[in-house]
Parts: sequence; structure tokens; C-alpha cells
Amino acid sequence: MLSAVLDLGIDLNIWPWVWLFIGITFVIIELTVLAGAFVLLPFSVSAFAAALLGFYDVAIEIQWGVFIFGGAALWILLYKRVMKFADESDLAAGVGADRLVGMTAIVTVTIDPDDTERRGRVKVEGEVWSALTNDGIAIANGSKVTVTEMHGTRVVVTPLIAAPPTTPPTGPPLQKPPPPPPPPPPTTDQSADQSTDREQS
Repeated sequence: MLSAVLDLGIDLNIWPWVWLFIGITFVIIELTVLAGAFVLLPFSVSAFAAALLGFYDVAIEIQWGVFIFGGAALWILLYKRVMKFADESDLAAGVGADRLVGMTAIVTVTIDPDDTERRGRVKVEGEVWSALTNDGIAIANGSKVTVTEMHGTRVVVTPLIAAPPTTPPTGPPLQKPPPPPPPPPPTTDQSADQSTDREQS
């Protein structure tokens, strides 16, 4: 009775080809529409397994069981593996391309603020990256810039402003030499001698 329901009125000799069609269809949908999200891939594998059983004249109930329960089991197993791999692949902050943020780079091709030709290039850590700027001014070749953020596969940079020197001076500031002191006033003895000389003369 159950087999009469599960065969859907299709000849049992046709079912292996039905399973093959289902498996191939699921693979195509997985690769084109779902972009490798591994949603239908387990059921495509179970459909191929059911097709193999159909070629050996295994009961249709078992074929359906392999397709449904086998696909579900594969889906759960594959989902756990994918999630574990995704967790292990997560990059910590400052790892990967984000490590470039805050670094100093050298402009190798002038960066157009309007980004009309997408030719701007910088070299940082020995790597050449496409670059753009949000400062509204062109940054010439050879200029030093700082990477402020990542924009997809491109770096956003801003011109590097030199900081004032922080080294303390090694000596006192230069000053003009003080003027020489005025000559001392004449003493009393010298004044008396000068008066005697005037009287004798």
C-alpha cells in the first residue's frame, strides 16, 4: 500500500532516472542560484544514492528513505562542518587586509579625488594596493599617506601631516651678549690730584 503511494504512479524502472534527474537539478541549483550555500548539495548526494539503489531494484520505500533521511543527515553533518570551518576562519581585528589601517604608504600613481579613472595606487608593506581618498584633493605620486580604512579591495588614504619635533633642545636659546658695564666714577683721591695739578699750572 505504501509503495503504491510512494511510486507516484511511475514505473519502478523509471525511478533510478528520476533520482538522477533530481540529483543533477539540485546540483545545478546549488551552483547557480544558491552560490554554493550547501543547502541542496546533501540531498543531491542522497538522490544519487537512491538512484543507485533503484538500479538494483531496491524497494521504493527504501529509496525514499535514503533520499529524505540520508539527505537530512548529510545536511546536518555538513552544516556543522561548515560552521566550524567558518568560526576557525574568522580573522581577528588587525589581521588580513585590516592590518593596513593606520600604516604609512607611498603613493605610486597619483590618486584622483573624484576617482574617475580608478588608477590611484599606493605601496604599503611591500604590497601595491588600489587607493582612493575622501579629502577632495589629488595626492601626487611620491607623497606619504596614512591608510584610514578599507573599502572592499581598496584602501582609503589621507595625506600624512608631519608632526612637530618632540625632541627637547640640547642647549639654551641663543641670546645677544649683554652690553659692557659703564666705567666706574673717579675716586676722591683722583679728584684731589687733578685739582693740585690745575693750581700748579
